[in-house]
Amino acid sequence: MRLPPILLALALVLPAPLFAKSLPLKSADGLTLHHAAATPVTFQGRSALRLVTPEDSIRSDGNRLDHLALLDGLNFGNGTIEVDVAGSPSPHATGGARGFVGVAFRVQPDRTIYDCFYIRPTNGRAEDQERRNHSLQYISHPDHGWRKLRTDTPSRYETYVDIAPDTWIHLRIEVDADRARIFVDNRDHPSLIINDVKSGPDAKGSVALWFEGSTIAHFANLKVTPR
Repeated sequence: MRLPPILLALALVLPAPLFAKSLPLKSADGLTLHHAAATPVTFQGRSALRLVTPEDSIRSDGNRLDHLALLDGLNFGNGTIEVDVAGSPSPHATGGARGFVGVAFRVQPDRTIYDCFYIRPTNGRAEDQERRNHSLQYISHPDHGWRKLRTDTPSRYETYVDIAPDTWIHLRIEVDADRARIFVDNRDHPSLIINDVKSGPDAKGSVALWFEGSTIAHFANLKVTPR
């Protein structure tokens, strides 16, 4: 059946629709691993993907590596990202390890430039209130790491949230231009609001599962809905 001329004209000028992309994360299919080793596991009763640092990516010089599992075939600017995460320090981690795990977005092709929300699960119920206040973090690598943000603008890019290690935690991230919000465990209100996303209002890039090198990270049920 031929389209009427007006509908054909609209089809030619309107942008293609954006569709949600979902991965159950029962394997690494659909992901590109970057300084990450992936293993399908059952964790806390769920099928999940475990991500750890491979031996050939462990740094002894103190320099940071970006540990990512990038979602294939997606150029994300605005929209919603949802995923279940669980993190804990690896058995060989130092005393400062916190089980850092989260989501990076607008990841650039060199994989060192991106925005990211992540949690520090061992901080959530620490007996030290200062540590609790550092449970949920926004960063933008490489120029706005946690240390710079905490030094220049204390408490603006991190906050307390009730979390625990090796426990499934649902994250929902909403990105709109230079504004981003993260909701933890299906709460009605965001736990952290960022009104000046460092990549800027027009940036686009990949979405990635993110973890720090001293972490054993688990992920399940990734869903990305571009807008």
